[in-house]
Amino acid sequence: MGDYMIYMILTAVMSGIGMLVSARLKSKFNHYSQIPLSNGMTGGDVAKAMLRHYGIHDVQVVPVSGMLTDHYNPANKTVNLSEGVFASNSVAAAAVAAHECGHAVQHATSYAWLQMRSKIVPVVNIAAGMQQWLFMIALGAFGTSSNPTILLVTIAAFMVTLAFSLITLPVEFDASNRAMAYLDESGFARGAEQAGAKDALWWAAMTYVAAALAALVSVVFLVLKFLAASRD
Repeated sequence: MGDYMIYMILTAVMSGIGMLVSARLKSKFNHYSQIPLSNGMTGGDVAKAMLRHYGIHDVQVVPVSGMLTDHYNPANKTVNLSEGVFASNSVAAAAVAAHECGHAVQHATSYAWLQMRSKIVPVVNIAAGMQQWLFMIALGAFGTSSNPTILLVTIAAFMVTLAFSLITLPVEFDASNRAMAYLDESGFARGAEQAGAKDALWWAAMTYVAAALAALVSVVFLVLKFLAASRD
């Protein structure tokens, strides 16, 4: 079995894990979307209240189309909430809204990991665009033999992606911790509501863990291939 085929199998396995985690996240989100907050606040209400609580007045909360398309945009300082979160008064909506506001708080307080991630985004975009072709060339997918130099360049490109994935982990976990702390302190979600919000955010974080593991598998595979090629 060729190296490229082995890698494709590993990639398929990791993709499968990622799909399972994503499906579990959607299942959790759907479940907690059916459980209303006792105070009746929508995701948009929670987001605006959290921003006010932290004295952040230059960030807008806006609805966007799609499902699980929620994100914070530091470029234009907007907390973008999907329609199912912005207008919903569910536990899931409160958790997602507070999480995205957690990123806004990170931005406002110059959270180091967020700043680091933002700085390497341009490099990540370039590396990601090169990875597929570099990988196929490095593993001889076009009938060429493996070249240590090309393998090193390929490893460097994949290392950039891995670094981004690893830096993303503390950013996401910290945003969730800030969200849970606020929901508890504000009284917006306690008891069963807080447990549900925590569960939903945990599965959201697992999608980033799965992505980091997939990136790590790629780098380890390439490094082992490079060591083998160097000995030949």
